[in-house]
Amino acid sequence: MAISYIFLFSLLFNLTIRSSGNTFAKAGIGPDTVFYKYETSAVRTTQIPLTYADSVCMFPAYDTYCQWDTVVIHPYRFDAAAFKDTVHLVLTGINSSDYVTPRFGKTNSNFGPRKRRSHFGVDIHLETGDTVVNAFDGMVRIARKNKSYGNVVIVRHENGLETIYAHLSKLCVKAGQCVKAGQLLGLGGNTGRSYGSHLHFEVRYLGEPINPNEVISFADQKLISDTLEITQQSFELYMHTKNGKYHKKGKKYVKKNMPKNSPAGYYYVRKGDTLYSIARRFGTTPDKL
Repeated sequence: MAISYIFLFSLLFNLTIRSSGNTFAKAGIGPDTVFYKYETSAVRTTQIPLTYADSVCMFPAYDTYCQWDTVVIHPYRFDAAAFKDTVHLVLTGINSSDYVTPRFGKTNSNFGPRKRRSHFGVDIHLETGDTVVNAFDGMVRIARKNKSYGNVVIVRHENGLETIYAHLSKLCVKAGQCVKAGQLLGLGGNTGRSYGSHLHFEVRYLGEPINPNEVISFADQKLISDTLEITQQSFELYMHTKNGKYHKKGKKYVKKNMPKNSPAGYYYVRKGDTLYSIARRFGTTPDKL
């Protein structure tokens, strides 16, 4: 009887892996991929290979990522330019968690171009010591100090998204810890490369940043939709930058599709545009348009 259960589990698991193989082949993930976890001590970091069964039991979105790194902030090597799929992620629903705003406050700096650099998140005003909470259920992948992010927490969620909470003054969770939406992650601060207390909040998929305004209406403190559509266009800003700085195509992110001599605040509607796609491009909602 025990052998029968093992065989059945193995068969179902292999079918699951094969069914997801086409979607994630471009990310270099296949049935022979080895998953890793990383354990850090005061002396060294040890890379430990895991079986598929271990990965299924331990980590969220096991079929999307091929490793679990608690040391490197951005360990993934995903080519957005080669991404041709359309992925629909469930954010809230019967089988998913609720959403809780990480921090109520004014948006100081938005996602997008900022002088000569790209800003891959949203900065929310707070005072040092203010609480910062988790947006969705998930597992903490990173909880450590970083030169740029300062004290930072990264949470991976079951749908494949990762959310980043940076510049904290204090960490209140550890890597590998399961966290619920609304659970305390840390206290706001001004650590790392920061000029004044604020929360730097990012949303990433397969390691690359997408506009948090496509997910959350920060003015209303609620989700724009229960589902999120991800296409190659979702990574547009990141593809137009190199090492965080603009190259020649970077300026097109703002001026794209704008005819010459157009008045400020106007957008030239193209064939195939919808009210939702235009709102998403400019980080707002259809109702506000």
